[in-house]
Amino acid sequence: MNNSMIGAMVSMASVQQRLDLIADNIANINTTGYKSKQGSFEDVLANVKQQPSTYLQNGRAMPLGYNLGYGVKIASIMKNMEQGPLKETGLPTDLAIQGNAMFEVQGNGQKAWTRDGSFHFVPDPNDSATMMLTTAEGYSVLDSNDIPVTAPAGSKVAINSDGELLIRANGTGEPTVGQRIKLMDVQRPEGLEQRDDNLFVLANGVTEANVFGAAGVAGAVPTDVSVRSGYLEQSNVDLAGEMTDMMQVQRMYQMAARALTSSDTMMNLANNLRA
Repeated sequence: MNNSMIGAMVSMASVQQRLDLIADNIANINTTGYKSKQGSFEDVLANVKQQPSTYLQNGRAMPLGYNLGYGVKIASIMKNMEQGPLKETGLPTDLAIQGNAMFEVQGNGQKAWTRDGSFHFVPDPNDSATMMLTTAEGYSVLDSNDIPVTAPAGSKVAINSDGELLIRANGTGEPTVGQRIKLMDVQRPEGLEQRDDNLFVLANGVTEANVFGAAGVAGAVPTDVSVRSGYLEQSNVDLAGEMTDMMQVQRMYQMAARALTSSDTMMNLANNLRA
C-alpha cells in the first residue's frame, strides 16, 4: 500500500466523522437546549523525505527534501455553548436560562446537567402529599442543596428569576418562597461529555470543581445568570452554516476518494508491468 493510498484512507475516515457531527447537529435543530458540536482537524504525522543527490542539478532552486504526509484526522470535538434563541411557551414550569449556566438533575443515582428546561410536576412516589419537579425523561431537578425540588400536591407554583419556587398552597393568597433550583455556571465545558436525553455528565477523572464555577458548586446563583419562566431555549445550531459545511466536507470526501481510486489504478498498472 503506497503513501498516497494511506493518506486518502485516513482523510476519508476523518471526513466521515465530520459528516457525522454535522448530521447530528442538523438532526437536533429542534431539540430544546441542544448545543452544537464542531470538529477540529490536524495533520497526521508527517516526515521529510530526501531525494537522491542526482536530482541536484545546476540551476535547481528547490531543496531536495519534501514533506510527506498521511492525511488529516479529527483532533478534538468541541461544544459550542453559545445561548440559543428563547421561545415563549406560557407554561410556568418551562424554564430558560439567560447566561452561562446549566440545570442540575439526577437520575439512577447519577448527577447530570442540561440546558433543557422543559420541566413539569409529577406525584412523588414516596409521599402522596407532595409533587416533584422533573424533566420530560423523569430526571429529578435538584435545588441548591442537592435535594429534589418538590411542592405540596395541588398547589400553584411560579418560579422567579433566581429560580426560587413561589408556592400558593391552596391556589390563593400570598405565595411562600420554597426551594431554589440549582444553577451551575460552566467554566470549562471541555470537561463535560454529552449523553442521551440531552444531558451532560462529567468526563472520566474530572470533578465538578474542574468544570463549574465556585458559585454554582456552592449553591449560589452565578453572576449574570437568570431564569425565564414560560420560555424554552432553542437549539443553537445554525442550519445555514451546517449546510455550507456539509457541502464543503462532501467535496473533501470526493477528492480523497478520487485520490484513493487513482492510487489503486497506479498500483494495478505497476503490478501488470512485464519486463
